[in-house]
Amino acid sequence: MKKHEKMTLALALVLGVSMPSLAQHAGASHATYAGLQNRPIKSLSENDIKELKRGGGWGLALPAELNGMPGPSHVLELKEKLGLSAVQTRQVQTLFDDMKKAAVPVGEQLIAAEQEIEKAFASGKVEETTLRRLLARAEAARTELRFIHLSQHYKTTAILTGQQIKAYNVLRGYEADPCKNTPEGHDPVMYRKHMGCK
Repeated sequence: MKKHEKMTLALALVLGVSMPSLAQHAGASHATYAGLQNRPIKSLSENDIKELKRGGGWGLALPAELNGMPGPSHVLELKEKLGLSAVQTRQVQTLFDDMKKAAVPVGEQLIAAEQEIEKAFASGKVEETTLRRLLARAEAARTELRFIHLSQHYKTTAILTGQQIKAYNVLRGYEADPCKNTPEGHDPVMYRKHMGCK
């Protein structure tokens, strides 16, 4: 038994408190969600809201991105290194523009839906029928957003050559240990979180 465990046991014996109860109280001050209670919408961070409002990927396209299907945004960022032709660049730019045009209003819908869920719980008056309706609205928006982003990945892949896709995956850091380098254009903290880096 480690020194701190012995001290905790001794304190528990003196106070007549069970070990699980003492551990629960000791850990209460380090709650995972501490500080989040100050968010205007508890389920969305300030960065989440900014990303949704600008039509950003918000990690929704990871199943495509991390399985070798590049998305239009990062392909455009790397167009010189990938050797995109003028025709490819125009085609990928069209996909990107279509994606942004579709994603921004749906992102706003998701924010509004989460705000309604927030209001319901803040009022202290929540009942099953209303909650199911609010959740269905939020999830419908999230599903549509995922479709918008994921569908542009397989469409982008159809425009690129096999060599360009391979080069993309190398440039994005997917061919090596993904935790060693943050690809250009990514927030390091969010990237490491999405990649499961320690």
